Amino acid sequence: MEEDDDEPRGPVGKAFRLSAADSLSLGNALSGFLAVCVLAWSAISSLQANVKFAPDPRFFGTAVVLLLVGATCDLFDGLVARKFRASAMGAELDNLADVISFGFAPAFMVMIWAGFSGKLPLWLVLVAAGSVLLAGVVRLARFACVKTKSGDFMGLPIPMGAMTVVSIVLLFQPNYLTIAGIMAVAWLMVSRIEYPKPKGNLAAVVLAWMLINVACLTIWAAQIAGGDQLIRVGATMQIAIVSAIPLRVLMFKQQRRRERRSENAG
Repeated sequence: MEEDDDEPRGPVGKAFRLSAADSLSLGNALSGFLAVCVLAWSAISSLQANVKFAPDPRFFGTAVVLLLVGATCDLFDGLVARKFRASAMGAELDNLADVISFGFAPAFMVMIWAGFSGKLPLWLVLVAAGSVLLAGVVRLARFACVKTKSGDFMGLPIPMGAMTVVSIVLLFQPNYLTIAGIMAVAWLMVSRIEYPKPKGNLAAVVLAWMLINVACLTIWAAQIAGGDQLIRVGATMQIAIVSAIPLRVLMFKQQRRRERRSENAG
């Protein structure tokens, strides 16, 4: 009887079977890992050549394209899981992959971008990078435990947060203001501001936006004429969208409060 009590219970065999959605989650994790490898190799190459490290657009462009590939996998794994049968460990795989691609990878990018610049104290860069990672971990843990009544996301979704951090890195030089912007993105991820969940047409728009970003980043990394303008426009739009949604939500809530007050007064 004691041996029987020690035996694992439940569909153990099924837990080891990977579904199509799990394959996308693993692709997401691999994309994040490769992005970190590309960024690390950019710094290692400079150290081996005994030259001062300066971020190379080709390495950064490749890393960002890999993160966008991971974001595309993350967008589709939920759709595939709903369309086909999901495995017992699908949700856990998805969260672990997101930590790598949208938590650790952008935090490491912040370190490469600002840590070697000499313009900021190293402790401040570590705080900013750590805030991105920790906010992403908390955001994913809360997503697994808390569901909103509207079905929308509570807090900035971690893929969008990662892309916003990347946009700041690509668009600006490291300084106190941009570090504050990165910390603000980390705060948005753990805030209670609700962001719309991509469904139907909105999901198609998000996918089209990612594909356009991949194309712009590829042109920029290849140093084709007009690439700099494309990357500036894309990064600016990403930051503007993330900044505009909280303002729209606050305006909507204020309007609802005024309507309730007018109804109570009437």
